[in-house]
Amino acid sequence: MPTFYIEQFGCRATQADGAALEVQLLQRGYTPAAKSAADIVVVNTCTVTAAADAQARDAIRKINAQNHTARVIVTGCYAQRAPEEVAQLPGVTWVVGNSHKPELPGIIENLSVASASKDFVPVVSLKFTSIAPQQPPAQILTGEFERKPLSSSPVFHAEGNHTRPTLKIQDGCDSHCAYCVIPQVRGKSRSLPAESVLQQVNQLCDSGVKEIVLSGINIGTYGRDLRPRITFSELLRRILDETSIERLRVSSIEPMDVTTDLIEFFAANNRMAPHFHMPLQSGVNRILAAMHRWYRAEHYARRANLVREHLPQAAIGADVIAGFPGETDEDHCTTLAFIESLPLTYLHVFSFSKRPGTQAAALANEVPAAVIKNRARELRALGEEKSSAFRNKQIGSQLRVLTLRSANRLANDESSDETAPLDERMPENESGYTPALSSNYLRVRLRGLWPANQWVNVRVRAVEGNDLIGEPQESLGPEVSVRAFA
Repeated sequence: MPTFYIEQFGCRATQADGAALEVQLLQRGYTPAAKSAADIVVVNTCTVTAAADAQARDAIRKINAQNHTARVIVTGCYAQRAPEEVAQLPGVTWVVGNSHKPELPGIIENLSVASASKDFVPVVSLKFTSIAPQQPPAQILTGEFERKPLSSSPVFHAEGNHTRPTLKIQDGCDSHCAYCVIPQVRGKSRSLPAESVLQQVNQLCDSGVKEIVLSGINIGTYGRDLRPRITFSELLRRILDETSIERLRVSSIEPMDVTTDLIEFFAANNRMAPHFHMPLQSGVNRILAAMHRWYRAEHYARRANLVREHLPQAAIGADVIAGFPGETDEDHCTTLAFIESLPLTYLHVFSFSKRPGTQAAALANEVPAAVIKNRARELRALGEEKSSAFRNKQIGSQLRVLTLRSANRLANDESSDETAPLDERMPENESGYTPALSSNYLRVRLRGLWPANQWVNVRVRAVEGNDLIGEPQESLGPEVSVRAFA
């Protein structure tokens, strides 16, 4: 059977799509291989910024240079947004948008048959694009999204580095923020039916998984498209009632969906990770209105403070955009002061990037690139201060952590650190420690050699860089309360 490699970019949702494709290919008998040797290379792209587009183009060119014989298939958000542009890149055989991602296994199978028989005729309606001489034209398959429930859910499986699988339960977005291209490239909100969610959670639990991360593009809208309708809060309750999952984490949720009832639900259930990632984008109401965000600064502050009131040790993260058109120096200072006043524990900072087809792309009063860069640097510095303060507050406390990878495996696998998610990476030359993650999203270096996917009670004795240094106290069973050690 042919060999394959999947190059991943972008958010958890995009990565989960790639993980699902990998499982489907493995089930069909395909064999994973190195990128430089694979028969088929799938590039799963992001397009949230111009830099993401450039990164994908660079990766495709490098793949073609390293592996001339590979059939390169480009999919994901960039492929959906600009298929003709992607088709011009060297080595690209197919461009398959998000709208037709479910057809990828069949396309790859037909492509494999064509390679063997040299007599392949596509069975779908295609659009051909003229590209560079000596390269056959890439075949493009994109189109409109069908608004129907998701039929399957991609996950990160619990093998290798991924001890905390991501379960995508929602895709697409019905909001139209002025800067965001996601509704164009992922379609309207679609939800995985609750019974399918429960089935997959139970399957993961049966395989030994202890923590699952629920993800989606706009996860707070989960279930609004289903009949009968179900809310995100109702789904969470059903997961806790009908599965044995020991810790459930929510990846990101819009601030207006963080209701008092939801916060109280988190506070009352030890199995819910005390972690809220709520996109902010700006602390200035005028800018939020221009962005078409459905809240104002005071609304965001109330929710962040309510989380801190009910969950004193919770991680609270935010996304912030630097340099949205019309943002003045005064606006930037106001956002800095607003963030300083909030009980946030980390920031994800994005420099504004004009995305074709969005309303913000046509706005006047663009902020110069050098100014955006400086503002982003100041926001990141503030985020580091917030993170450092939160880490230092943990010294002397006890935390319940989940080991991510054994230190033995880390020491013997030179490539593992580069392929692991950021929260699973370990500093170089730290083979005497085992990486772990606390319920409130803090990275811990646990002294000693521990197997992966195990609960451990640790005493935080120090902070080194971005990590807590934890002394193991005892192993923990699933019945032990997370809050007892917070």
